[in-house]
Amino acid sequence: MDEAPERALAGLDPYASMQAEAQRIAAWCSALDERGWGAPSRCAGWSVRDVVAHLASGEAYNRACLDGTVAGFLGDLAARGATDLASANELGVADFEGWSPAQILDTWRARAAENLARLRGRDGTDLDTSVGPYPARRQAFHLAFELAVHADDVGVPVRDDERAARSGWLVRTARFLLAEAKPDLTIEGDDVTTRVRGAGVDVTMGNETFVAAVAARLPDDALDARARSLCAVTP
Repeated sequence: MDEAPERALAGLDPYASMQAEAQRIAAWCSALDERGWGAPSRCAGWSVRDVVAHLASGEAYNRACLDGTVAGFLGDLAARGATDLASANELGVADFEGWSPAQILDTWRARAAENLARLRGRDGTDLDTSVGPYPARRQAFHLAFELAVHADDVGVPVRDDERAARSGWLVRTARFLLAEAKPDLTIEGDDVTTRVRGAGVDVTMGNETFVAAVAARLPDDALDARARSLCAVTP
């Protein structure tokens, strides 16, 4: 195993970050009324309700990783017509058609809590994933980042007393995700900015912009198209 990512993420607890982000989403969504649940999210075409349904559906994949049944899970999705990640995600959201927001939220919270406990218990081992055996701890960083991105997608506010620490682990995780996905890039950064070089691109941006770039959440006018494409990692 390449130890560089572990050094880059030293001192961070991805399981604690997963738990904190899940709690932030759950607390915020628990207080929403019908209008709030139906409000558009930052994910094109999805409401807040759809994003939480996506989270609940995603826990089925997380459980398959823990159970070692990912091949069967993906086969079932293909049999239902999924041809790529986007179509699989749409199927997952559709599975909750007719459910109330409260039912979706409760289902996600229960699944997420169980999977987090199991994932934490697998620290130091490999999981079965769509890309083959993969370290549980690294997977937890992917999942923590996804939760944080979706929290922002649905407008969960960030308290002043949590902002600095949250921003710190997010930018370090974003650098790891980009370096892992595109190892030919050179990524350098400090507490304020991140510089990305490679494939004919040399761009320096504020860390908040960098996190949004890795999450593919930048507006079209934030960076040129080539830089946005190079930095984007997560759907």
